[in-house]
Amino acid sequence: MTAVLVAHSGRHGGTRQIAEVIAAELREIGLSVDVRDAADVATVDGYAAVVLGSALYYHRWRPDAVRLLEHHARALAERPVWLFHSGPCGPGAATHQVGLPANVALLAARIDAERTATFGGRLDPSTVRGLIPRLMASGQRAGDFRDWDRIKAWARDVGRRVRIGVPH
Repeated sequence: MTAVLVAHSGRHGGTRQIAEVIAAELREIGLSVDVRDAADVATVDGYAAVVLGSALYYHRWRPDAVRLLEHHARALAERPVWLFHSGPCGPGAATHQVGLPANVALLAARIDAERTATFGGRLDPSTVRGLIPRLMASGQRAGDFRDWDRIKAWARDVGRRVRIGVPH
């Protein structure tokens, strides 16, 4: 059985939930999957493929996700890697594509990662801290904008590519 690591980094659990749904879809097609917080990943050895996701905050990836890419760049370059980020909120968020932050784009190029997927995020007024986030969470950007059907379809595509051994 092929082992896949699905790692995630976020503050309030929304990106973790996306990672868990991705993992469930990969398991559904017969892959062995470990889901881990990016901060807890000590090695990517033993995994045939890696999926890494980060929440976007002010167009930046979470530091733990960036560190995973930096510290394991050599090993990640030897296997297929898919990246995703979540965060756009508000009308049209589910289909809004956001480019990688510059530092992450350089790391993604270095490891030859697959094209990054952008998924809508979740902005819950009860969990935000700080003046600007509270203001954002009081308007049209408040709510859950994750498109679960799109996330599952993306995960199934990743799974098919892992199963057929898309060369890296």
